[in-house]
Amino acid sequence: MSIKFNFENALINAHEYHYLKPVIEAAHKTLHAGDGPGNDYIGWVDYPSSFDLAEFERIKAAAKRINEMADVLIVIGIGGSYLGAKTVIDALTHTFYNELPKEKRKTAKIYFAGQNISSTYLSDLMEMVENESVCLNVISKSGTTTEPAIAFRVLKKALEKKYGVEEAKNRIFATTDAKSGALRTLATANGYETFVIPSNVGGRYSVITPVGLLPIATAGIDIDAFMAGAADGQTAFSNPNIDENPCYQYALMRNVLYNKGKAIEVLVNYEPSMAFLAEWWMQLYGESEGKDGKGIFPTKMNNTTDLHSMGQMIQDGPRHVFETVVRVEKVEKEIVLELEDNDLDGLNYLAGKTMSYVNENAFKGTLEAHVDGNVPNLVVTIEKLDAFNLGKLMYFFMKACGVSGYVLGVNPFDQPGVEAYKKNMFRLLGKK
Repeated sequence: MSIKFNFENALINAHEYHYLKPVIEAAHKTLHAGDGPGNDYIGWVDYPSSFDLAEFERIKAAAKRINEMADVLIVIGIGGSYLGAKTVIDALTHTFYNELPKEKRKTAKIYFAGQNISSTYLSDLMEMVENESVCLNVISKSGTTTEPAIAFRVLKKALEKKYGVEEAKNRIFATTDAKSGALRTLATANGYETFVIPSNVGGRYSVITPVGLLPIATAGIDIDAFMAGAADGQTAFSNPNIDENPCYQYALMRNVLYNKGKAIEVLVNYEPSMAFLAEWWMQLYGESEGKDGKGIFPTKMNNTTDLHSMGQMIQDGPRHVFETVVRVEKVEKEIVLELEDNDLDGLNYLAGKTMSYVNENAFKGTLEAHVDGNVPNLVVTIEKLDAFNLGKLMYFFMKACGVSGYVLGVNPFDQPGVEAYKKNMFRLLGKK
């Protein structure tokens, strides 16, 4: 398989794995039968094999049109409406994508707005693009979520001032509900090109829908391959035989570890391009599992960087932590270290070795040290970082999350706690 899961360093007993297998099997049946909590939001499960092909082609056409008319696409959304797209774009484009000259980049710069309420951030973004040709992709099922609604109001006004009301309409692409909501009403009234957020898919599971696909395609990423990877994951990870299904093994192991008091999961990577994968993963698991006083707290380490900050805490701190490492077998670009006449830095012993070889051994050495320090380690390995494998990896985490949530005894598809801050904010702001 292009995704491998290794739990030989999970520090559990064999019987703990076998005791939980029937619970995982029951969760699998519940998810696929569609009769569990939150079953109105499990459309993502079979979406990779059932999505609207006509809309998919419109997404590719819209991405092409954006790249023909604009230097910049600003994606407006919060939570799942931006995390998935940014994850894929960061992972699969040049590390300094927006800074590349257009002749090398070939596609529009991608910026994000509406993921905060910072006037400084939005002002700086508008200053950054004031001399650029701009399009907007506003993403919201309702159109009334505070953060993106504020950003869209401000950016829409700036766009209309720059291009005029009629031309601005051609530069705004709305991803929203098929039938109702403030954004749907506005889009219909103004003739924006629209794409549908499926009513049965929640935001944190939406990267494989138009929510993620339009920005991803605009960045020049092969969304056919991305969806093919997700579809391959749909097939592979639907196997009820846990011994043959790495996705279900991951769901099982994290629940075994939670039952043993490991309440914090650290997602670890060794490639900076994968740093935002952890941000997406943190929302996926945090919002899905953190309910009823239960849930594994998701956090992250970007290694080897964070070994020089959080490494001490992991090695010698409280023993309520386990790590899940996402590693890539084959890197796209390589640097070979050369021999120096003056070996002042003491690195000549690495001459002829590649940087990825050094990085791989940093991973191995860290794993050994942390396991010796009684920190369980799970390892998810993908063959290489491309659109197909990333689509499959993200489906892997989504499927494991749905199953894991049911094992935990929560509804993994709602987020009632998110509303608490909104009610207080609206009261303080004097909203009627």
